[in-house]
Amino acid sequence: MLQVAFHPDYVHPIPDGHKFPMEKYQLLPEQLLYEGTLDRSHFFEPTICSEEIILTTHTSDYLNRLSELKVTPREQRVSGFVHNEQLILREKRIMEGTRMCAEKALNCGAAMNIAGGTHHAYSDRGEGFCLLNDQAIAANWLLNENLAKKILIIDLDVHQGNGTAELFRDSKDVFTFSVHGKNNYPLKKELSHLDIELPDGTEDEAYLSSLQKNLELVLKDFTPDFIFYQSGVDVLKTDKLGRLSLTMNGCKQRDEFVLNVVEDLGAPVVCTMGGGYSEEIKYIIEAHANTFRAIQNILF
Repeated sequence: MLQVAFHPDYVHPIPDGHKFPMEKYQLLPEQLLYEGTLDRSHFFEPTICSEEIILTTHTSDYLNRLSELKVTPREQRVSGFVHNEQLILREKRIMEGTRMCAEKALNCGAAMNIAGGTHHAYSDRGEGFCLLNDQAIAANWLLNENLAKKILIIDLDVHQGNGTAELFRDSKDVFTFSVHGKNNYPLKKELSHLDIELPDGTEDEAYLSSLQKNLELVLKDFTPDFIFYQSGVDVLKTDKLGRLSLTMNGCKQRDEFVLNVVEDLGAPVVCTMGGGYSEEIKYIIEAHANTFRAIQNILF
């Protein structure tokens, strides 16, 4: 049975001065329960990620300053959030949500975090609404516990996973694959193992063709025994920050393609939600819900 990480702290408290649409974290599980895609037995509540586990990925200086609320005002602006104690605990809970998803996926094949996909967080700093890097923390935990040997991170958020790329720049055990907007944030890109940069206005057919061709190339030389999928829906044409032009159906086909590849490989997968900034919240919820529907239809 699919396991899904969610906690009320994902939604509250909402820090003063933020511009991130946190309401989606409440509306998405409500929609999935209402339509019957999930029932309450699918959900589990993550605890707080331990410092020991976080320190496999982030520097002690950064984690200490984050925990003690000593991150400078400028660094807070770059992170996108005004920091407070509850926000930092929320972030650590999201980290544990993805780590626990990885643990559960080893047994049931797939797990999803209602939040997560915090791919802009570097080893020593936060950026772009990301304070700590959940997929990197979970991947390092799997490797350190000898629960996986070859991990593939498929990052299809419209923004490059620059923090993830930095964290695994020299890794031979974690392959980072990012398909993103060439002219979008971050302006300074890092080097993933494979970056596919798409021009503004890219539509369904071109996007899906590029994704299929390049993921097949990755899998010719790298055979993962665990997969993380960052399934941001800011690729939609309706997205305020996206610059690409995928339709709702195109975004759905993207998810279905990735999950069919996962099924063929037979590797456990953890999906995290990533970004979504359409003006109307209904488009964000529907696109994210499609990812859950796809994983239920294809893997269960």
